[in-house]
Amino acid sequence: MSLTKMAFKLLTEKRALSGDEMLPHWALRNFGLLGDSIVSFIGQFSVPPERWIDIDSIMHNQDFPAGDMLHFVIEHFQSSLGETVLRQYVLVSILEEKLLHRVRYNDNQLTRLGDDLFDGENRLSLTAAGSTLVSTKIHLGVFIDSAPGYGFHGLREYNVDPSELAEVVIMQYRTEMRRISEKAWKMRPII
Repeated sequence: MSLTKMAFKLLTEKRALSGDEMLPHWALRNFGLLGDSIVSFIGQFSVPPERWIDIDSIMHNQDFPAGDMLHFVIEHFQSSLGETVLRQYVLVSILEEKLLHRVRYNDNQLTRLGDDLFDGENRLSLTAAGSTLVSTKIHLGVFIDSAPGYGFHGLREYNVDPSELAEVVIMQYRTEMRRISEKAWKMRPII
């Protein structure tokens, strides 16, 4: 499916992220979204460590707070893992931009470091990219409530509505994916 028609769904009911979301065709099987897709929902991060795909988090016994997060689950077909990691960076950059439009600059030090967002020493997100047999997947979770003992800041610190943020991030991501495709389609070969 063309990236210009990237399917999307904003779920209104809370659900925990279990890890099944990273399986191929999850959005098709659950919501009828055929092809490249992005789905957003609010709920806890409930993926057991044996299902994590980020080996670094496994090796360091990373621990995450139990509060709600705003989740984005993306699936791209016909993409390499390297392309998907770059798309992951685009997604996190969009999140940073949309948050900066919604919070006062003097009250924060929001910055993207690699594939995560931070406010000073406090982390706002967790993210992973991986490949299945037929597609590549991205998960981005943004904490809603702060967990100081874990060093995480949440969206409530900034009085940001998670549902509204989800909608603008999804629309911008879909637009950027379309623009990337259009740019590639307009270029002639170098000979």
